[in-house]
Amino acid sequence: MKPWRSWTLAFRVSALFALIACLVVTGLGMYLYNSARQSLEIRADYTLIGRVEHFRNLLHDLYNVEQMEQRPALFESMLGNEQDVRIFRRQGEAPFININPDNLTPPPMAPVAIGMPLAITSLHDGMRADGVRVRWVAALADVGNHNDTVEIVAAYVMTQESRMMTVYLWRVIAAVALTVLLTAVLGFAVLRRDLMPLTRMSRRAAEITPTNLSTRLREEDAPAELRQLASALNAMLDRLENGYEHLSQFSADLAHEIRTPVNILMGQTQVTLGKRRNTEEYEQLLESNLEELTRLSRIIENILFLAQADHADLTVDRTPIALADELHKIADYFEGVAAERDMHFEVSANQGVACRANLIMWRRAVSNLVVNAVRYGEEGTAIRIKVQSSADGVVIAVENRGAAMTQQQMERMFDRFYRGDKSRSEYTESNGLGLAIVKAIMTLHRGTAAVACTGDGWISFSLFFPDRQD
Repeated sequence: MKPWRSWTLAFRVSALFALIACLVVTGLGMYLYNSARQSLEIRADYTLIGRVEHFRNLLHDLYNVEQMEQRPALFESMLGNEQDVRIFRRQGEAPFININPDNLTPPPMAPVAIGMPLAITSLHDGMRADGVRVRWVAALADVGNHNDTVEIVAAYVMTQESRMMTVYLWRVIAAVALTVLLTAVLGFAVLRRDLMPLTRMSRRAAEITPTNLSTRLREEDAPAELRQLASALNAMLDRLENGYEHLSQFSADLAHEIRTPVNILMGQTQVTLGKRRNTEEYEQLLESNLEELTRLSRIIENILFLAQADHADLTVDRTPIALADELHKIADYFEGVAAERDMHFEVSANQGVACRANLIMWRRAVSNLVVNAVRYGEEGTAIRIKVQSSADGVVIAVENRGAAMTQQQMERMFDRFYRGDKSRSEYTESNGLGLAIVKAIMTLHRGTAAVACTGDGWISFSLFFPDRQD
């Protein structure tokens, strides 16, 4: 037998509906059955009481008991059903009328005294051998005006009621069985029809493969209860598609970046080994190889940092940073590099302005922006470093003059391995990860990194460090 969880949803829900219907109909049927049985029992009790009271009145109208003894058949014909018990006797004597077809033994009971009316509480329970209920009563009656007393013992055997209730019980059972069957069949059919949107969604989802990530679930065909699920799944597929494309592009760019220095290393080494070289030539080869290996090392280091920032829940220790002092230190550090391109720094930061950040990461982010400005800025221009504080946080901007960028270029500026200007990339030694690292550092600080291009030829990269970094 299959485990419950392996059954189909339609079958399980249909079975549950059938079980609920079974419980409800069974409970209702048993309630009606018990109500009908109680009504019949009360009716039988009042019928028995009425008969015995009739016997008491009839005996009171007789002249003497001998009249009854002489004509017992007259009384026997009017005393009730064939199975009922009718016993008339003087107290302490044998019965002069004894009708007891089943030879039932009366239970011990005290007869109701003369002049006392019969009530439901005067009756006594009994049971026939076949389980049919019997109701007993005993009462005393006076006969005529001779002070004769007769004890009446009567019993009502509920044969007809028992047969009626047996038929009723089987009808209840048949109604329960039919209800369960119809509920299960109709419920299964309705559920199969209403669950068709789920079947279509599963077929649609089966079409999604790594080579076909653009397929989406149809929300307009789904019922209201499933539209939210379809929308959430489509949003998840969007994220997966973007992540997959990003990973594919990252892998391709990474292979391209590593292939260049590796090919240089292999080519230089093969050429040098083609014939004997003097010591100076071998030293030049080793120096060139060292430069390429250093470049590989920087690429690997940057990739590891980005991987940690993406997939690890890093805890960033933050300390207050005096921005004016730190920015002047960075400007002094890169002053020589900038001078090679006839560029200079203009630092605008008020003393006392500070932000809370990890000092090492903060220096790396700002330094990457400064290096980017030195590499791609126009020769003979200034590099402006400015600080603006607000109630929400601090903005650090690094600006340089350069060629105008399109909106598409600015949107991709912080992507990994992206180079907006191929000609300038050939001049520089950039591997396209500097700005991606800046964005990762700002994400760890719950801040943002942005780029803007003004109409007068200035390109501004800004870092926003919020005051609250929960």
